[in-house]
Amino acid sequence: MASKDVLDLHVVIIGAGMGGLATALALAKQGFRHIDVYESASNLGFVGAGIQLAPNMARILDRLGVWKDIEAEAVDLKETSIRQGSTNQELAHVDLRYVRDSYKYPHMVGHRSSLATSIFAGCKREKAINFFWSTAAGQVSSFGPQPSFLATPRKGGEPYTVTSDVLIAADGVKSTIRDQMLALKKVDAKIIDTGQAAYRIMLTREEMSKDPEHLALIDSESVTRWIGPKRHIIAYPVSNKQIYNISTAQPDTNFAAAPSATYTTKGSKKELMEVYGDFCPMVLKMLDLVKDGEVCEWKLRVHEPLEFWTEGSTALLGDACHPTLPHLAQGAAQAIEDGAVIAEVLAKLPSSDPEDVAKGLRIYEKLRMERAYALVELAAASGRALHLGEGEAKTERDKAFAAVKEGKGSVPDKWADADVQKMIYGEDVMKIAGERFGELWKGLG
Repeated sequence: MASKDVLDLHVVIIGAGMGGLATALALAKQGFRHIDVYESASNLGFVGAGIQLAPNMARILDRLGVWKDIEAEAVDLKETSIRQGSTNQELAHVDLRYVRDSYKYPHMVGHRSSLATSIFAGCKREKAINFFWSTAAGQVSSFGPQPSFLATPRKGGEPYTVTSDVLIAADGVKSTIRDQMLALKKVDAKIIDTGQAAYRIMLTREEMSKDPEHLALIDSESVTRWIGPKRHIIAYPVSNKQIYNISTAQPDTNFAAAPSATYTTKGSKKELMEVYGDFCPMVLKMLDLVKDGEVCEWKLRVHEPLEFWTEGSTALLGDACHPTLPHLAQGAAQAIEDGAVIAEVLAKLPSSDPEDVAKGLRIYEKLRMERAYALVELAAASGRALHLGEGEAKTERDKAFAAVKEGKGSVPDKWADADVQKMIYGEDVMKIAGERFGELWKGLG
């Protein structure tokens, strides 16, 4: 159990995304008494979209007391089917039922807002957590020993200074705290344009039920991925099979001319249908169900790997330090792992001295950096394999998919590969943090 002075540390979290919410809740569960969350949006504001709920995420959320509510609405995946987009021919099929037996938790899929709302509900049950909405974090005047920044209310009101004992920047790929930390250290690490964008579509059960093939998809407990040159579609049912969630990845054309613009834009249904125009009739008929004006497109961006995530008593978390492509479905899970590890480490501090806080945050960095960046690279590699055009590399990939159907070899779609799943799902980051804290503390001198 952490000492009283440690639990009295004032922790400020910037950003109420999945990582920020999970960090606040994990700290409260460790007994911290003064946790403030600042968010520039006026509410949770999660866009309607599906999200994969992997066992490594479920394990942490269960310990935080919010998994049962999420699980109640989620769909338990039993299988995944990888198909040729142009023909709907199955390239590989992977049975996922072993996941629950192997990792105690299944691989489920759910609604992003259900996940966020459940973690937020857990936060609201904790007296220690306070939320400050519609408040943007601006200039950092100190990263430690008493981190402070300028908070600016978005709906009028004078900017004011917020001072804390620990500052956690969970403010996403466009993190202002990260940019200031890099500037302080005179490091130039750029946002990388992946050249990819994504459509996110949600179809209702009513819309899907008009076609037998579509109805079979929403009634399944399966993730289906249709792949083609430089693009793919991944889809699965969520919300107790009342919604069919469709996400895509394709070459970016709409954002390319405006690299500093917003990462989201209203998409064009006509363009969507053209981008996937050579996919099979069943898929095209499904995409055609989306209403004009309801197509949203996201620019997919990542950040150059950073050599450090901390400065003084300030630490970066989630997309602020390791944004990833969605091809492993681990973005939110890795941010949640970050939050759980930060809480575990801070609770083990021998004192609340700023030197000990800074040292503890460096232990968090040591525990998390290698794993997070390994998964970022694995997601990128999986995307490259899925998007191959005609040629020898595609032929070899399809042979590998065929071998999977015979029960041999690894799956080119790394998300579905058992060895990759073992590496991701089998690692209990909270347990490892607890076990390694002492050795790492001594190692830092």
